[in-house]
Amino acid sequence: MVEGLSINLATIREQCGFAAAVDVCLKHGITAIAPWRDQVAAAGLDEAVRIVRANGLKLTGLCRGGFFPAVDADGRQKAIDDNKRAVDEAAALGADCLVLVVGGLPGSSKDIGAARQMVTDGIAATLPHARVAGVPLAIEPLHPMYAGDRSCVNTLGQALDICEQVGEGVGVAIDVYHVWWDPDLANQIARAGRMDRILAHHICDWLVPTKDMLTDRGMMGDGVIDLKGIRRMVEGAGFFGAQEVEIFSGDNWWKRPADEVIATCVERYRSCCQA
Repeated sequence: MVEGLSINLATIREQCGFAAAVDVCLKHGITAIAPWRDQVAAAGLDEAVRIVRANGLKLTGLCRGGFFPAVDADGRQKAIDDNKRAVDEAAALGADCLVLVVGGLPGSSKDIGAARQMVTDGIAATLPHARVAGVPLAIEPLHPMYAGDRSCVNTLGQALDICEQVGEGVGVAIDVYHVWWDPDLANQIARAGRMDRILAHHICDWLVPTKDMLTDRGMMGDGVIDLKGIRRMVEGAGFFGAQEVEIFSGDNWWKRPADEVIATCVERYRSCCQA
């Protein structure tokens, strides 16, 4: 068994459906995963739940909820309704949290402050349902290059400010790809620990040069992120949950056999990621 390692199934999404991805992970001694909602939907929620239970899998998260900003009230309500459905799916699967990619600026808006307020309001509106379901919501701040279209919450500090505003039941997913550059990262990880808000820790690497903003993430050890150093910060803040590999790699890892990808994840986790 590979303790302390989870595979976000986006890492092999081009090679495998849900069931096949689980089989590859189990082959390599990995019993923790984080699927995406489209992968679960393709398998069928009931079948995905059966696979999870039959194999004693731990879900370190379900990806993803969020995308709260919209151009009108109807759009914002539709987003809240979809997030409630995502909460129900996470609860059925027994996921540790529902990861939120919160969304960027709606329509032609240039008001990022208003977008951030929509995010806060959307999370607050979803939270009572999540509390009843027993599913924590994990805000994942994204690198500023995604501020316009994917996430207007771009630092761990911003995410923690939202946590403080909305109350218990909301925390953060710390993805090294998105936060490694932040000069205040150490302070904000420590703050997250004091608040008991760290729900997930995602890993990959930042390649130099990066050829595509979305689909050119690196395998751990192939880039410039201090993976061990960040893990020491995370553990110093009191989080000892699994490190979850999440790699989007259109021209490299998505083109390799899934077995090779997962074997490499295990090797790099052991050599590059443990504090």
